Amino acid sequence: MKAITRRQFAKTVAAAAATTCAGVSLPKFAFGQPHAASLDYPKGFLWGCATASYQVEGGAQDDGRGPSVWDTFAHTPGKTFHGDTGDVADDSYHLYKEDVQLLKNLGTGIYRMSISWSRVFPQGTGQPNAKGLDYYSRVVDELLANNITPYITLFHWDLPQALPGGWQSRDTSKAFGDYAAYMTKHLGDRVHHFMTTNEFVCFTDLGYKTGQFAPGLKLADAAVNQIRHHAILAHGLAVQAIRANTPSGTQVGLAENAIVYVPVIESAEHIEAAHKATRDGNAQFLTTLLEGKYPDNYLQHEGANAPKVEAGDMKAIGSPLDFVGLNIYTPQYVRADESANGYAIEPNPTSYPHMASPWLTLGPECIYWGVRNVCDIWKVPAIYITENGTSSDDVLTPAGRIEDVDRVMYLRNHLTHLHRAVTEGYPVKGYFLWSLMDNFEWADGYSKRFGIHYVDFKTQKRTPKLSAEWYKQVIAKNAVE
Repeated sequence: MKAITRRQFAKTVAAAAATTCAGVSLPKFAFGQPHAASLDYPKGFLWGCATASYQVEGGAQDDGRGPSVWDTFAHTPGKTFHGDTGDVADDSYHLYKEDVQLLKNLGTGIYRMSISWSRVFPQGTGQPNAKGLDYYSRVVDELLANNITPYITLFHWDLPQALPGGWQSRDTSKAFGDYAAYMTKHLGDRVHHFMTTNEFVCFTDLGYKTGQFAPGLKLADAAVNQIRHHAILAHGLAVQAIRANTPSGTQVGLAENAIVYVPVIESAEHIEAAHKATRDGNAQFLTTLLEGKYPDNYLQHEGANAPKVEAGDMKAIGSPLDFVGLNIYTPQYVRADESANGYAIEPNPTSYPHMASPWLTLGPECIYWGVRNVCDIWKVPAIYITENGTSSDDVLTPAGRIEDVDRVMYLRNHLTHLHRAVTEGYPVKGYFLWSLMDNFEWADGYSKRFGIHYVDFKTQKRTPKLSAEWYKQVIAKNAVE
């Protein structure tokens, strides 16, 4: 047989294909034209970005702000990457108008921000700081002037350092209720969406059990369980305070990073296992809030270490919510099992892929199951994705661009799965991308970048990344392509 070259072989195949396909009508995309299909979100779906006070504001000692536990923690040697602090961060305290324009340029209609408790109450309680309140009032006015609706989180981990005992003290729960009443009374004429707290486990367990986050303590289980109780009690008291100090129709919820259990196979028995795991795995926080009591199996498991509950606590903790905010990043896989609890957690193999942050494993279906599990179990009236995003090893190109294709991949895949939840009728009202810009990433300092705007922390210059261009298109089309 005569040998032929690769080029001759390619020509032969092409000629045969042309003869075979003659007269056959093929779809447009077969001839190199783009496939026009898109995943359209419903009219009125809300798109936004999220930030947090200590991560972006800076101005740590400006205009009477008191120190928070994160100021103390970050200034303690060895607690954060390279000793990084939030003293300046993105300097949004002074550059907030510029940051609002970043939001406007994206086309966002909503913005999730948090308030620094110690900027308004330097001692945590007592005399409020008028300049602190005025700052947040100006930010709200700037957002509204640009047709952006503010969604305010009252507590995103930066507890006033001056509060005796921190979350170990029941008095902190009461102080939080008072703080919530003050803020909502003064902003409730313009702000109609409030979240009480952000991610219980991060300021309870990571702060008081493992010591990874402020205040950096490592306490026994009984003490940690009581801290958890004080945290959810604070939430409940804040819900009551918001209701009492805002106009009728104000929407109240929270932002919670509930563990998302994904069935290993989408079949009835594994889906039921995911539901069981969701209740158990989130027992001390979301399950208790939405059911108004601690689950029996949780109390039995904790035994003598179970939290001490006082009269009226559970009524406050179980206060009805208008929405649940879910911060969703990564999945935990689960399967049906013959054990007593009916499920088993599947550990990830060492080969399992992750993003720039090692904890941020890939699994975009988690955003669908996060929504579905919560809605199926507790029939909540509305859901917001209050955080979703990823770190990336962002590098400026010689042309001054940041081609974060991995972040675009992550976001596109998650929004594709969120679209499934929406089309199946789950009450998802909006989506907040984390984050508007690179910021102080807690114990990771400035080593991990989560923003869709690159920040040069020396000059404070903000530069849109590829992901910002992509997200702007999603918002404009109200669709994922």
